[in-house]
Amino acid sequence: MNELRDNVDVGELIQFIVIKIDDEQYGINIKYIDNIVRMQQITRVPKVDDYLKGVINIRGEIVPVMSVRMKMGLSEDTITNKSRIIILKTGEGDLVGIIVDQVNQVLTLDVNNIEKVRYDDKKSTDQAKFVGGVGHYEGGLVSILDLDAVVSEKEIKEKSSSAS
Repeated sequence: MNELRDNVDVGELIQFIVIKIDDEQYGINIKYIDNIVRMQQITRVPKVDDYLKGVINIRGEIVPVMSVRMKMGLSEDTITNKSRIIILKTGEGDLVGIIVDQVNQVLTLDVNNIEKVRYDDKKSTDQAKFVGGVGHYEGGLVSILDLDAVVSEKEIKEKSSSAS
C-alpha cells in the first residue's frame, strides 16, 4: 500500500491566499503578496480611473490602491471590518494594493489540480477575463486570479508617477 503512495506523481505545490470579492472566492499566488493590511485612509489622486482609489503609505513607500470589484465591473466596495488591502509585488518590483472584501485562508494546491481557463472572447464576462485558472481542492473550487490582467505594469507606473 505504501508503494502506491510513493509512486503517486505529485507536482509542484503552490500556496494561494483565498480572498472573497462579492460572493466569489479567488486565489492569489502567495509569491506575489508583499503584505496584507487593514483598511486605512486612502488619499485620492485626481484624474484617474474610478477603480483606482488613491494611494497609501506603506513603510515610507507610496503605494497605489485599486478596487478589484470595480475593475471587474462589480458594484462599489462596501468597506467592513473584514475588508483588507493586499499589497502585491509586480514583476518589476513595484507595489500595488488591491481592496478585497475578506481574506479567508491559505490554500496549498498541487499544480496538477489547477486547470487553465480558456475563453471565447465574444462570450466572456468582465469578471472572467481576470481568472487564469480554477483550482480543485477538498473544499471545492477556487478561481485563480490572473494578476497580469488585474494589475497592469503600465497602470502602476502611471499612477505612481502622478502621485509623486
